[in-house]
Amino acid sequence: MTANIEMGAVWMILVDRKRLLRLMAIQGVSQRQLAKAAGWRSHAYLGRLMRGQANTLEPEPAVRIAAALQVGTDDLFMARTTASACRSASRQGSAA
Repeated sequence: MTANIEMGAVWMILVDRKRLLRLMAIQGVSQRQLAKAAGWRSHAYLGRLMRGQANTLEPEPAVRIAAALQVGTDDLFMARTTASACRSASRQGSAA
């Protein structure tokens, strides 16, 4: 019996925007600097995260933001996935 597993998309959720703001202030990192470290061309989306208007982002920018602020990724973000589908080969075969 084998299973066919489809993985869902992975994204990161900012769990504490106030902590993000504190870390930026303590370390003297500007919104533009942090957006650049995240790999973004513009600082607009980081501004939305900082204001609480958005709270999700892709894993790579989240890892880069945490590294730029010298904290662990899980200090600022939590990983989430979309629902994944799992179908066993036996179920597919039993319908025939």
